[in-house]
Amino acid sequence: MIKRRPYFRNSLDMNSKVQVKVLRRRLKLSNVELAAIVRKTGNSISAISKEAAKT
Repeated sequence: MIKRRPYFRNSLDMNSKVQVKVLRRRLKLSNVELAAIVRKTGNSISAISKEAAKT
């Protein structure tokens, strides 16, 4: 059995394909763009959204 980490609403788990896919579609970003933003801002969904809005 795979043990999952607790789910936090305000942070993105880059290991979760579903979370990444949903956020990429919502923000209309490519995999590369999302990865660059996460490296720059961290895994906070609000910070990612703000940075994506700037570009």
